[in-house]
Amino acid sequence: MWRRNLLVWKKFAFASVLGNIADPLLYMVALGYGLGALVGEVGGMPYVAFIGTGMVCQSAMFTASFEGMYSAFSRMHVQRTWEGIINAPIALDDVVLAEWAWCATKALMSTTAILLVIVALGFGHTWLALWILPLGFLVGLVFGAFGLVMNALAPGYDFFTYFFTLVITPMLLLSGVYFPVDQMPGWLASAASVLPLKHAIDIARPLMLGRVPDGIVLHVAVLAVYAVGAYYVALVLTRRRLLK
Repeated sequence: MWRRNLLVWKKFAFASVLGNIADPLLYMVALGYGLGALVGEVGGMPYVAFIGTGMVCQSAMFTASFEGMYSAFSRMHVQRTWEGIINAPIALDDVVLAEWAWCATKALMSTTAILLVIVALGFGHTWLALWILPLGFLVGLVFGAFGLVMNALAPGYDFFTYFFTLVITPMLLLSGVYFPVDQMPGWLASAASVLPLKHAIDIARPLMLGRVPDGIVLHVAVLAVYAVGAYYVALVLTRRRLLK
């Protein structure tokens, strides 16, 4: 199933890659250099590098979420690809697992592209920055699982708007992509500390500076719990929807 998705993706690879990385790249360059000229350094790094590390995690989040919702819904409900596959000696659980892994793979591709641009701009020249790549895969597992939960509940494409409006947008604004979380009021910063994107960024930024993040075990554990928990919910809901 994973290989099937890869083969299909190769046919539209250019458009897919462009769609996944164009927006974060434009934001990174425009805001990084535009606001960066006014802001200067943030968190011990130039603002373009600061926002770039946020964009790495943001891109992984958007890519995996989109794949787990719109693309998976097309294969499950519209094209009925899943239905055809599970009529073969392949269990539904295997299909969902493959879709989850594919979401994370797409997130890794997006992470790699953004990281290469950051390095080309002259930042992140440290071997520790390479650990951002497996981080992108882990973020993909988290938000791919969230996407598959929504996919199992969705009656149509419009349903996914709720997730982007009520989950993705607040997470994007509160997790430290564009500005340090500690600049927010204490109660809001405390609320942001439970968001998975915030934990991902807390890992990525120190790595970009060439140092091991503080509390890295906690951050990874939180992301892993989110990923496994959301995947389990997605699996239960998908079974309920397709195996009635």
